[in-house]
Amino acid sequence: VQLVESGGGLVQAGGSLRLSCAASGSTFSINAMGWRRQAPGKQRELVAAITSGGTTNYADSVKGRFTISRDNAKNTMYLQMNSLKPEDTAVYSCYAEDRFFRHWGQGTQVTVSS
Repeated sequence: VQLVESGGGLVQAGGSLRLSCAASGSTFSINAMGWRRQAPGKQRELVAAITSGGTTNYADSVKGRFTISRDNAKNTMYLQMNSLKPEDTAVYSCYAEDRFFRHWGQGTQVTVSS
């Protein structure tokens, strides 16, 4: 499974961005998918996750502001980020789990200016 993220960029506080994660390869084997972020000097944080059936989970820091979704027909997952804050600045990476591995994308930078 190969994953490619897109949609990162620079946005002002209070703005919105939508990240995409396109999967290719053995996509039929994918179960759960999700997003993780890493900010300089901070621990990695699991931001959101979604099962193949559509059940979602969010970190407390993003609940009510971020929405994760997936389009299985397009093999693509999304992260809609609203009401962005400077503390959301990080590299966002998507992952996809199959029976054996958690595959990772290369990451996309999100920068929120105050």
